[in-house]
Parts: sequence; C-alpha cells; structure tokens
Amino acid sequence: MRETPFRGHLPRLTSLRRRETFGAEIMGSYFDYSGAPVPIRDDLAEAHERAWEGLRAPGNWWTGAERIDIAAETRNALDCAYCRERRQALSPTAIDGTHDRTATHLPGAAVDLVHRIVTDASRLSDAFRRELESDGISEGHYVELLGVVVATFSIDEVHRALGLPLAPLPAALAGEPSQIRPIGAAPGPGWVSILSLEAARDGENADLYGGLPVAPNVISAMSLVPDAVRRLKELSKAHYVPMLRVMDPSADGRALTRPQIELVAGRVSALNECFY
Repeated sequence: MRETPFRGHLPRLTSLRRRETFGAEIMGSYFDYSGAPVPIRDDLAEAHERAWEGLRAPGNWWTGAERIDIAAETRNALDCAYCRERRQALSPTAIDGTHDRTATHLPGAAVDLVHRIVTDASRLSDAFRRELESDGISEGHYVELLGVVVATFSIDEVHRALGLPLAPLPAALAGEPSQIRPIGAAPGPGWVSILSLEAARDGENADLYGGLPVAPNVISAMSLVPDAVRRLKELSKAHYVPMLRVMDPSADGRALTRPQIELVAGRVSALNECFY
C-alpha cells in the first residue's frame, strides 16, 4: 500500500525561530513530534526542519522544483511496480518497463536514477553513471541528486519507524542552480570527482572535514556538492553521532549506549546491503 503523506496543519515547533535560508524567509514547521509514541529530541526535529528548508532551494545543479521532484520520486520508488520487477531480474537491464512517477520537472533518466538508488543501489555501477552523461546528468547532477535522496529517505524512515505520516514536501523556491563546481575538485577513488582534504583545507569548504587528519570516504563521496555533505553531517549528528566523531567510541549522548547504537547500525547496514 502506498504511504500517503500527511497534508494537515502541523503546529510550529516552539524551539525554532524565524530564519533566513538562501535569501528566503521560512515560516511554520513541517515537523511536530509532540504526538509521537515516544519522546523525540528537539535537535532531531530541528535537523529535519533545516533539511526541508535546504531541500526546496535551488542547488548547484538542480532547481528547487527539480529537487522537490527528486524527493517525491524517492517516495514513489518504494511502490513502483517496475522497480519491484526489475529488482528480481538477473540484471537491471534485463527487462523494459515504465516507472510509476509523479515528477513533472525531471527527465526520465533522472527518475530512473532516483528509483534505482532507492530500490536497487547495490547494482549501480560506474558504467551506468557514465551513461547518464549522454542524458545531460553530469557527475555534479548525480551527486546532488544522491544527496537529496539520502536526506529525504532518512527522514521518511524515521517517520515510518515511529508510525507517523510522512511530512508534506515543501513548496519549491524560484531561482536557477548556481552551477558552481568546487575549486580543486578532481577524480577520486570512486565514480565521481571529489574535493580532497588538501584541496578543501584552506578554502571556503574547509568545514567539510573539520580538521580531521584523513578524509573519510563517507564525507568525500559527495564533496563535489559541499552543501550535500553539510546536510549529511547534520542529519548524521541527529540520527547517529556527529560524523567527525564516528571513530570515537565515547561519542554517544543518546538513550542507547554506543555499542547498542552500533549493533542497530550494523544490522540495518547489512539488511540494506551497504558496501561497508
């Protein structure tokens, strides 16, 4: 059954204040957890609110409307009949079909990419990523789209786990993508260019690595779109532990102990066929 996002009015979070985001004032809130079955920390709700604020703004390579469509397709993918059939096929290219989609601003290749990330990520490949370039989806488009999918899916999973309706997607802000590629970005060990620790150290993106002696892959992987990394770090801090303290066994500050956190994280990662 398709999960229907909640479309009623949600009261404003009292802990939030009026903020300026990308030059636009944001009023109201999409995340009120006062009715949740368990107590929810304020920082979790606030991180989700900021993610929604960033979601609706133009990025480096996608407009605000396109980013909202990417989020919508992240939700649609879970109920897509073609995706279910393709997931069972020996190869994702073995069958033809049409996605169940609602996006009106995205090209078909982008919709397909979103659905594959959500439903069949373990069979993505560098060759597939390169083929997308012929459809106008550059490595920058790829990374930014991935960041939107990760943020949307992560927040939605919190709602599903709590038995809460999905938050309505925000209205898109007008404007064009900046098309800014970070200075110093270069091919890395993966499929896309990255901003290395050395390249970021003294520039405007020095905050990405926060003084770490090495660049963790989980951070550098999306560094071609620095704001995607910043959003990932903020959600990681709320959902897990601060990303810059992942290797610190004393970093917890949660109702669960760190060993309990890692047990849950490891099990979920295995179920999701995470590379690590």
